[in-house]
Amino acid sequence: MNSPALRTSPRVRPRTRRTALTAIAAGLLLLGLVVVRVLVGTPMVPLDLALRVIGGETIPGISFIVMDHRLPTAVVALLAGVAFGLSGTVFQTLLRNPLASPDVIGVTIGASAGAVIAMAFFQADGRALFWFALLGGLGTAVLLLLVAGVGRPGAAGAVDNRFVLVGIGLAAALGALVSYLLTRLSLQSAGDAMHWMIGSLSTSTWDRVAVLAAALVVLIPALALLVVRLRILQLGDETATSLGLPVPRTRIALIMVAVALSALTVAVTGPLSFVAFLSGPIARMLAGRPSFPLAAVVGAVIVLLADIIGQNLFGGTELPAGVITGVLGAPFLLWLLTRTPTTGR
Repeated sequence: MNSPALRTSPRVRPRTRRTALTAIAAGLLLLGLVVVRVLVGTPMVPLDLALRVIGGETIPGISFIVMDHRLPTAVVALLAGVAFGLSGTVFQTLLRNPLASPDVIGVTIGASAGAVIAMAFFQADGRALFWFALLGGLGTAVLLLLVAGVGRPGAAGAVDNRFVLVGIGLAAALGALVSYLLTRLSLQSAGDAMHWMIGSLSTSTWDRVAVLAAALVVLIPALALLVVRLRILQLGDETATSLGLPVPRTRIALIMVAVALSALTVAVTGPLSFVAFLSGPIARMLAGRPSFPLAAVVGAVIVLLADIIGQNLFGGTELPAGVITGVLGAPFLLWLLTRTPTTGR
């Protein structure tokens, strides 16, 4: 007699194979985009010279272009996309809402508000701006948790819906605050703030690579441990509790890891619109099921592709990556609104 596992394995194997093949294809695409970002631009860099420079050889002009400009930009784009992709997928899975993302529930605007406050009142830049943006994102998350009552017992659907609604309201309030603060800045400072709020990779350096890499080294293993609990949490609060899972603490831990991923990245690159929102649904469509690794790769592909388009396809005008991701994300949001119920799992 066939066991249940044997009866279901023919269905499981094609889905697993599809996920693996999709991940390999996405990884190859990602590698190709990194190569394109390093080689393509004004001026073009021959592949052999780029490889020699990366191997340690010093070539006047080429070494600066590759090692001090294009390669750190490509690596920051890759790491930022991974962080945004994972953060958005956590929110969408946890809140059972494909429209939930750090953009929608106020985390990114909170980080932006922290940065603008630093510019308006402390004339901060560089490292100080990074810390203010990070504190703004984390402070927004704490306020969300307190107002939405995520740590209090209650029906999962009600808590999730309340969290999203509170986040939307908080995002609107923070947006108004940012608009007011911009009127208090000098023209030059306001221009700098607006450029940062669009989201750009133009100031990428190896120091910023190190910040993002260190954050991901800590946060990705933490998320990997929590994903197992997230799968149990999806069975429902009562079932999860009966299995011994501390539901409120698990929710809060997942939210804080997702917020840290998003806020740290916003502090480095600015709020790249819709990357966190797009990555999870696209990965799910490609793999046929939710996939955190694939969402991370999709996020990196989106950011790299947006930066390549913005830097090379508009003649002498270079557009920040955030402009391109906004153009890509807006129609996808409208399409998703027409196809997916906002309370669907």
